[in-house]
Amino acid sequence: MKKTLIAAVAALLVSTGCDSLKDAMSAHVDVVAKAGDSELTITRMANLIGASKAPIRKDVASAVVDTWVNYHLAAQAAVNNDSLTDIKEIDEAMWAMLANVKAKKWYDQVSKTWKAPDSSTAEAAYNSGNMLAASHILLLTPDSSPAAKAVVKKKIDALRAQVTTANFAGMAQRNSQDPQSAVRGGKLGVFQRGAMVPPFEQGILAVKPGEISPVIQTQYGYHFIYRPRFPEIRAEYLQAMQAGGMQAAESTYLAGIESSSKLEVKQGTAATVRAVVENPDAHRADKTVLATSSIGKFTASDLARWMETFPPQAGIVEQVKSAPDSLMSVFVKNFVRNELVLHSADSAKLGPDAKQLADIRKMFGASLVTAWTALNVDPKGLQTAASSKADRAKLAAQRVEEYVTKLLSQQAQFVEITQPLENVLREKYDHDINSEAIDRVLLEAAKVRLATDSTSAAGQPKSVVPVPNTDTTRR
Repeated sequence: MKKTLIAAVAALLVSTGCDSLKDAMSAHVDVVAKAGDSELTITRMANLIGASKAPIRKDVASAVVDTWVNYHLAAQAAVNNDSLTDIKEIDEAMWAMLANVKAKKWYDQVSKTWKAPDSSTAEAAYNSGNMLAASHILLLTPDSSPAAKAVVKKKIDALRAQVTTANFAGMAQRNSQDPQSAVRGGKLGVFQRGAMVPPFEQGILAVKPGEISPVIQTQYGYHFIYRPRFPEIRAEYLQAMQAGGMQAAESTYLAGIESSSKLEVKQGTAATVRAVVENPDAHRADKTVLATSSIGKFTASDLARWMETFPPQAGIVEQVKSAPDSLMSVFVKNFVRNELVLHSADSAKLGPDAKQLADIRKMFGASLVTAWTALNVDPKGLQTAASSKADRAKLAAQRVEEYVTKLLSQQAQFVEITQPLENVLREKYDHDINSEAIDRVLLEAAKVRLATDSTSAAGQPKSVVPVPNTDTTRR
């Protein structure tokens, strides 16, 4: 669940380290984060954010801390010449990709038993309006005043009088104000009932295939519609019919495994579900039971793991926040269904073959090498530049600090530490985040921003974000 630092972030993970680090952090209240021997102080972080153009918000500050920790842990692995090659750790980290392979193989197998739709009845189904197809010509009514709409209505009535089935496509290309369909001669393709606004759908159903409708009005403007004959859309209709039939079969299958597995979502868990979605990392070890089935308990920890597979741009956090409690059970049920499918795949001994497994593991290793290269902490480069491990550690930490400074001043690109890589790094190397210090960071960053803006407004050069002492080890 990586993020762009300057952008608003919907869901950010905050990790905690071992008890010894927690004790150390409590002794240094001016420290926001610690990764190995490197520390991120409140002053340093406030200067980073305050002198940047990033919004001074808690989610953005958390993203900065999160990234600082990941970069330093990647550097620590480089110093140790640790390519993170433990197969068990890699497979655990890459579980989502492995699960996708399993699920696909299972669906490929089970879908062979699903009955395909009968194409011999397709034309009759289309003519009855089972699914619809249409081409249209639209004149927009951005001005909703009666006088303006009357002018548009007069134009489209005149246009309708000139259009035939033979010249419909050409007239749509030249006159329709729906740019996406106009380039295709007005074609909207094949779609399910209910996909269009009611007046438009009613306009289609009011005519037979091969006919053009009278002028109709929707909230977009005035249209008239050509309902194509079945031979004109046969291939597209059969494809949609096949997809719809497979979708219906899949829904039936999932409903069947849900019933046979006795899937039951626990009552009163909506608040827990929302908490897990908002902060998955805080619930990694949460054994609160959200649902049960024949394969066992589905816990808050299980949900937190699934949430890691969604990028921030998916908007899951905001969707869950705004959804009613009644939908939380449906939300959980979908993930348990996933677990049931994976269980079925495991029972059938379906999974990635040797090549797929090797490719997935190689992808993990490549993500680490890419991060090392971008941060300029490649192990070979560090060994060339510094003879002792202590010197390499100082050099790597210095380069990370310099990169973070450039990143916040928009002089460097964001280097992604993928979620699987983050999981392994944070599991293996000591780190901690003092989330309580972030509020203090925001206050100090606001002061830095005000001073920076004032200096800029006065026509003076902006102060440079201070780079910390190159020796980032704690003395």
